Amino acid sequence: MRKDNKVQFVFFETTLDKEPFIKRWEQYRRSDNSDVDVTVQQSEKDGLFSYIAQHRFETEEIQFVFAKESKSSRLAQERIKSTYAGGYLTIQSERLQDAGSNDRKVFVCLPDASSDLAAYKRLALPGSLNIYQAYYENCKFAYILEFFSGTKTVAHLRDELRLLHAAEIGIFKECKLVKSKQVEKKEGFYVWPTF
Repeated sequence: MRKDNKVQFVFFETTLDKEPFIKRWEQYRRSDNSDVDVTVQQSEKDGLFSYIAQHRFETEEIQFVFAKESKSSRLAQERIKSTYAGGYLTIQSERLQDAGSNDRKVFVCLPDASSDLAAYKRLALPGSLNIYQAYYENCKFAYILEFFSGTKTVAHLRDELRLLHAAEIGIFKECKLVKSKQVEKKEGFYVWPTF
């Protein structure tokens, strides 16, 4: 069971599928604590892949930094656009274990702090909704909702969420988990570049 209650969210968009994206992910050194507990999810639409990295922390430090990539060749690399959503505090955690192979996660990003969370809670099956609230004022969203759904019910959940006029909805499947990976801290950290 996880004890952490702070999560850093980073969103990525690229044309790279899972294997080449994860290979690029592993080419970057990270700062201390950046890979303590990370879940990477993937979604695909019209040949464009979206990824969400959830970095969970037990300490007060909830930031992480991608270090400069180690260049292994001069070949052109696919562009990866990254968006830092910020640090979030877990205010509801009904499901602490990772998603199974037949599960999908539906992320709903709510930019408005006055959003009616009760309406979203009514859509969740028992034990299937985690809610994250912005920890800092400069976070991209006020709330990030993480619904867990089976592959057979995910389309119905998405349609119900659209009726609530949810701003951003994405259906993701887990593609990589990193647990307690110790990374040597180096000087000269840089954020993940957009190629």
